[in-house]
Amino acid sequence: MNATNSSGGRMWLNVVLWLAQVALAAMFGFAGFMKVATPLATLAQNPDAAWIKDMGPLVRFIGVAELLGAVGVVLPALTRILPRLTPLAALGIALIMALATVFHLFRAEFPFIVPSIVLGALAVFVAWGRSKAVPIAPR
Repeated sequence: MNATNSSGGRMWLNVVLWLAQVALAAMFGFAGFMKVATPLATLAQNPDAAWIKDMGPLVRFIGVAELLGAVGVVLPALTRILPRLTPLAALGIALIMALATVFHLFRAEFPFIVPSIVLGALAVFVAWGRSKAVPIAPR
């Protein structure tokens, strides 16, 4: 019997999905807010964010996409208003992380690749879980 066939397994998976959703929302909410609210010159001073110098205003777009993903991965499921948007938001986050992985690979910024892959995989897990395994019923 797999975890989604029993009611206890579904409850456990639901809890894990909520934890993943909240973790993604917190990480992408914080990262997105920093990219939107902090002056680019200040962001570029961070030695771990040298890529920001090369991206310019695109950093703002990435920040807005991250903020939207953070809201979308939690709010529709929490309110049960259009909860089908939650797996779509998770797929959007996964896309951001796939693009970030490729970007950092081309720049040989290898320390950034593992976190991008892990966050992308977590987002894919949420997309799968909220679309197939334990979807949230709409109101």
